[in-house]
Amino acid sequence: MTLKGRDITGVENLIDSFNRTISYLRMSLTDRCNLNCFYCRPDRCSNILSRESILTYDELYRLTTIAVGLGVKKVRLTGGEPLVRPGIVDFIPRLTSIPGLEDVSITTNGVLLRDNFEKIFAGGIRRLNISLDTLRRDRFKRITGNDCIDRVRESIELSENFGFKPLKINMVVINRVNDDEVEEMASLSLDKPYFIRFIEYMPVGINRRESLSKTVPISRIRKRIEKLGRLSPVQRQICDGPAQRFKFDGAVGEIGFIGSMSNHFCAECNRLRLTADGKLRPCLLKNIEVDVKGPMRRGVSDHELAGIFLKAVQQKPFQHLLTSPDAISVQGHMHMIGG
Repeated sequence: MTLKGRDITGVENLIDSFNRTISYLRMSLTDRCNLNCFYCRPDRCSNILSRESILTYDELYRLTTIAVGLGVKKVRLTGGEPLVRPGIVDFIPRLTSIPGLEDVSITTNGVLLRDNFEKIFAGGIRRLNISLDTLRRDRFKRITGNDCIDRVRESIELSENFGFKPLKINMVVINRVNDDEVEEMASLSLDKPYFIRFIEYMPVGINRRESLSKTVPISRIRKRIEKLGRLSPVQRQICDGPAQRFKFDGAVGEIGFIGSMSNHFCAECNRLRLTADGKLRPCLLKNIEVDVKGPMRRGVSDHELAGIFLKAVQQKPFQHLLTSPDAISVQGHMHMIGG
């Protein structure tokens, strides 16, 4: 297969050893962030990668074109906070112009959206995920280390008016931290076109047993939300992620549940992660990484890089085992892996 000069003739599509087709690449642009959320940086660490360690935009573009040539249809830009990286708004139209790439979206904390709406939209992105774990100022500061909830709420409202659709709001539900807000958060979907997505807390980069006590199962979240009304299932679309989709009768928006721990979706997982420092990670919750930056900077061909993608996908496990008593804690932090 040849794609804009990328010769990967004879290389098969990304299909793992369990016959899952990998069509979704989550690509971390940076490990840096303007917030300091305790579940993303559990030790509030200040260690960051050197600028020389992270992939350049040309390298990211090259790897993306190879991934698309191998069957990837969807790319999500993550971090850290992707909007803190200089040059991102110029990189976005390069990505969206890659033939065969059907969907490019971005996950952001929303703090810098206000100053970048026009260029992001003009670059071809229509889908936004904005992280918002609480509607209360004091809790926002406790979770993120910053007092900027007004700016995030403003970004959400501006995104709606600007025409981004769907507009997804991600809430990581944490036991005894913000779990008493799930009904209030869900109610936003009643008269706003928001996709409110409730995500189970995941034990990444911290003591597994301690972190499991912070996980609120999706079943419990849903039970509380259903006090607001009946939830009806919504038909999944081709580019959907792992969320189970529902909506209240008569609601403008939707509700989504992502149960990575209690109701994991491993059997249908179609994603591969590329970390900011150039590692392919076939499973978020397994300590498996395959270096692609090193070989690329040593001058290997596109065909050889495609082979590294295939090697990484073949190491994708059938499922994570973090709920097993013998499970090993996941190394690294979310801001390093890309979430």
